[in-house]
Amino acid sequence: MKIETGQKLLFIGDSITDCDRAKPEGEGLFGAHGNGYVSFVNGLLSAVYPELGIRVVNKGISGNTVRDLKKRWQDDVIDQKPDWLGIMIGINDVWRQYDVPFIKEKHVYIDEYEETLRKLVAETKPLVKGLVLMTPFYLENNEQDPMRQTMDQYGLVVRKAAEEYGCLFVDTQAAFNEVLGSLYPAALAWDRVHPSAAGHIVLARAFLKEIGFNWDRSKLE
Repeated sequence: MKIETGQKLLFIGDSITDCDRAKPEGEGLFGAHGNGYVSFVNGLLSAVYPELGIRVVNKGISGNTVRDLKKRWQDDVIDQKPDWLGIMIGINDVWRQYDVPFIKEKHVYIDEYEETLRKLVAETKPLVKGLVLMTPFYLENNEQDPMRQTMDQYGLVVRKAAEEYGCLFVDTQAAFNEVLGSLYPAALAWDRVHPSAAGHIVLARAFLKEIGFNWDRSKLE
């Protein structure tokens, strides 16, 4: 597995990452990691690779856009000094364009999204052992749906940044698409955005696969 002994893995993002984590620090006991994919990642790393002692921290904040991440990046990422960083942002950047179309100051259009994300990645990549970029997603099978089309475009921005800066890349939309072949979107997310437990396991599985997690590991190796 790519993450090594004693390393710190920090996740940052919006409500999909937040999931009622403890504030201000999303780590520790009593559900401190929240009830989403970060918690599943933490639990599986602890259960399957206990000897590595990997420290997982959740810094997601509900409602955040990439604009919000930029404002808190120094405190919530740089000063935390993670060895590994996972970033998943963009859902609200897109969603606000559709659910509050007339409140344009809340919209983060694709040019600003790309410029800000690339700046954060460029600033942080030299400071960490590994950086994982995860796309935003929308649980809608119809690829011609306007919000799904826009979300896919933002996902392409993430893919491009991952390629250019040498980051690991998780296509969360593709991971969900596999499941959506058998399940109606509402079975994974009532609003097509906030996943059920099954949806969060899809995210955790996609992330763990990218970092080389061995699902069949049955003994210390």
